[in-house]
Amino acid sequence: MAATVVSIRRAQRAEGPASIMAIGTAVPVNCVTQNTFPDYFFRVTNAEHLTELKEKFRRMCKGSLIKKRYMHMSEQILKENPNLSTYMAPSLGVRQKILLAELPKLGKEAAEKAIKEWGQSKSKITHLIFCTTFGGELPGADHCLTGLLDLNPSIKRIMLYQLGCYGGNAALRAAKDLAENNKGARILVVCSEIPSIAMFGHPDNSNIDTVLGHALYGDGAGACIVGSDPIIGFERPIFELAFADQTIIPDTDGAIESSIIEVGTRLHLEKGIPELISNNIENLLKDAFKPLGIFNWNSIFWVAHLGGSAIFDQVEKKLGLQPEKLYVSKYVLSEYGNPLGASTFFILDEMRRYSAKNGFNYSGEGLEWGVLFGFGPGLTCETMVLRSVSI
Repeated sequence: MAATVVSIRRAQRAEGPASIMAIGTAVPVNCVTQNTFPDYFFRVTNAEHLTELKEKFRRMCKGSLIKKRYMHMSEQILKENPNLSTYMAPSLGVRQKILLAELPKLGKEAAEKAIKEWGQSKSKITHLIFCTTFGGELPGADHCLTGLLDLNPSIKRIMLYQLGCYGGNAALRAAKDLAENNKGARILVVCSEIPSIAMFGHPDNSNIDTVLGHALYGDGAGACIVGSDPIIGFERPIFELAFADQTIIPDTDGAIESSIIEVGTRLHLEKGIPELISNNIENLLKDAFKPLGIFNWNSIFWVAHLGGSAIFDQVEKKLGLQPEKLYVSKYVLSEYGNPLGASTFFILDEMRRYSAKNGFNYSGEGLEWGVLFGFGPGLTCETMVLRSVSI
């Protein structure tokens, strides 16, 4: 009997759900402490005369929950490229050149850690998803990383640009679909972010949005291996990807915007973002967890990239969350700042480490079910239901 399209499709699909089998993260060597950053930033941008703005910036840094961040952009790079720290001086070409070299390198470091933990040959990687908010060259960072890692040139690649803070979540959603619809697929997901490349330029009193970004963003890369039907004895799932959804919150156009211009990247953030997220997050959770009959948000573990302290506070209040529910997400913010889409991988990594350290029987703080949540320009919200696998 001749094969049909339906029978071929069924044979191509995996039997079980996609799962994360290994995680790796990486940061640049340059570490800056949050309490000293205001003086550093206004000095290197020749803006120490803007005393009122500097004081506002100092308060932002102090109230951010952040203790330290990692940045590729150093004082030495600024000295070698003075246009980077000169207000409105054309510098896009220099910034893009740095990104072209450094985004794949940072991603490679995170990917190598994930591959080592996975324990399988790189030749078994069938797909590569590379996500970043920056760059934009052709061929892209996915092509470059394929060479740096010496991956199979026939690997199937997907390149995601300009997604912002929800990029890591979106990349995992795409990996879930690939793994479950391609039997035997093993997807390397990499998110590499260097927002410090867009941070330096002489601020002015009318540009408080950009200054806010300077107070929050840090550089970093995350990676993981995603696949279905793990090989017993050789692969161990950490988190199963049970359900994924993406939603644009109505009437939020312009709440978060970013544009690339001759002087680099300009950012716009509206003040009402904490309220917009907190007022909509419960409906998103209800839609995601309705099939499981779960509506107690303290009964699940949280892998939440919420951007900053004000949003954490609003979400906790709106959902009645216990203080410990967002502990891991806040800890990652305190240690790394906001590395945009890569934050997702830092939180996932810290969640399983925290769980193992405290002797929990599941990777998600001893709980079976959890939520992976992030948002970004749009306002676009990504919600994924995770099933934590027994340690």
